[in-house]
Amino acid sequence: MPLKEILLSEFDHEMGTTRRLLERVPEDRLTWKPHDKSMSVAGLATHLGNIPNWAAVILKEDVFDLANAPPNLEPRTSRAEILAAFDQSTKAARPLLDRTDAEFMGRWTLKRGGHEMFSLPRVAAFRSFVLNHMIHHRGQLSVYLRLNEVPVPAIYGPSADEG
Repeated sequence: MPLKEILLSEFDHEMGTTRRLLERVPEDRLTWKPHDKSMSVAGLATHLGNIPNWAAVILKEDVFDLANAPPNLEPRTSRAEILAAFDQSTKAARPLLDRTDAEFMGRWTLKRGGHEMFSLPRVAAFRSFVLNHMIHHRGQLSVYLRLNEVPVPAIYGPSADEG
């Protein structure tokens, strides 16, 4: 099976699951944080909505230097804004997966201030920076929801709130 088909399947599944979680972001708790060092609900949800944009950086460029990274986005101010940004970034990212196996195996390099941090096949970078990164922060958001008494949707099987 081509890598493209595998990645599209994973992408669709993970983005769908993430959207279901974002649909539950409580409008009245957007500024809530579990700890002073943590992101707010809106900050975390905004970050989740931006993660699919890394697909373009990884799949269209050979090198990315963090010194040239844009500043962190300001947190969105409503669930509707969060969902719209997520939908836009997901819609833009999906067609970028139309690559050959050889293209997915090409190298992608991350630098910081011109110094190489690491180099990986694009497929590994995509999985790490888009899919795994999404899963990590989605886990955080599910805890935020639980701590705010918001029912957590099923993710990889039933949750305590949904069978």
